[in-house]
Amino acid sequence: MTDFIQSCARELDIATQTGEAVDQLSARQPFDLAQAYRIQQAGIGLRQQRGERALGLKLGFTSRAKRVQMGVDALIWGELTDAMQLADGGELTLGRLIHPRVEPEIAFITAQEISRPLSLAEAGLALAGVAPALEIIDSRYRDFRFSLEDVVADNCSSSHFVVGPLSPPDAPLDNLGVTLRFDGRPVQLGSSAAILGQPLRALMEVSALLHAAGRTLPAGSLLLAGAATAAEPLRAGLHIGVEIAGLGRCEFVTSGSAA
Repeated sequence: MTDFIQSCARELDIATQTGEAVDQLSARQPFDLAQAYRIQQAGIGLRQQRGERALGLKLGFTSRAKRVQMGVDALIWGELTDAMQLADGGELTLGRLIHPRVEPEIAFITAQEISRPLSLAEAGLALAGVAPALEIIDSRYRDFRFSLEDVVADNCSSSHFVVGPLSPPDAPLDNLGVTLRFDGRPVQLGSSAAILGQPLRALMEVSALLHAAGRTLPAGSLLLAGAATAAEPLRAGLHIGVEIAGLGRCEFVTSGSAA
């Protein structure tokens, strides 16, 4: 199984670098969620060997409706590195992406190490700041076909992200209006309440899952708390912006053509 883990990690890593899709891994050999995270970690190890630095985590399945749809009862996570971050207002070249889509999110910066399960109140006290964010997702699987285990192995489809200006950690997060715009035109409208009813619950949940996995999250880590609306496909020549009431906005532009 170790050879299988490493082989899958290398295959997904090459797909990420080249923009050439691969077949669904689980269709060739089934594997469970624990093994999927091992594939994910092996892939992150390959990135770190190239000099990438860990920044934090992105969270998935923070929508209750999505959990019901996928038949899961907990969120999932992928890893974020410095090579994945775009500057606010920066440019994303689509040439090595396969199925690029964008989601509006809320980002957290941790003020302390997360090493044990947190209550909702403790989750708020563990933050150094919150910010509007955009995540670019890009499944590496051909025809956008995958299982839950495939998604986790593929680092939860994470590709790039943008984080806007920080607000104080006690900024209200309940039911904030979220507007995703393409070239100034609204393409998705939503609410921060789509993230588990209250985005801090995402930090609360992941703290328990990380503790169970024997992991800690260092102070100063970045957490993308999950999508506040459905994802929108990207194309070249767009100006993409998100505005979250009370938190502000961030943006980027696209160029090139997806693979």
